[in-house]
Amino acid sequence: MTGYIANITETAIMSLVFNAVAWANYADNAASAPQTNIAIALHTADPGAGGSQATNEATYTSYTRVNVARTSGGWTITGNEPCNVNPVANISFPAGTGGSGSIVNFSTGKSNATPPTGAQPLLWTGPVAPAITSGTGVTPVLTTATVITLT
Repeated sequence: MTGYIANITETAIMSLVFNAVAWANYADNAASAPQTNIAIALHTADPGAGGSQATNEATYTSYTRVNVARTSGGWTITGNEPCNVNPVANISFPAGTGGSGSIVNFSTGKSNATPPTGAQPLLWTGPVAPAITSGTGVTPVLTTATVITLT
């Protein structure tokens, strides 16, 4: 038998993770120090299901991860099947001052600092299309059309 996630459950999970909205009688945001941001990283290859935000991470000079608020002001959640999550505003990364590489994936993960660092666990990953060629003077941007889909 193949199982599935019910539509209302998809929306509840994404609302809890990205907007810090409690899921009545299942999960809440009442930890003593709940996450207030979600870290966004760029990758030169898919970090894979067993990877971290440091796996295949972009390395152009001046690159850092970016925090996005874990609220409805940071993320829009729409639909039930599929359930989609989009950033409310474009996510701009620091402009390159050297180095190069092709950015083909992004990831979301736990934010541990400003800017976030280290091998933080992945929440969701997705492709960057078209790929961004990083380098001097290039400011990588994930637009509001960037989508995370839970189906």
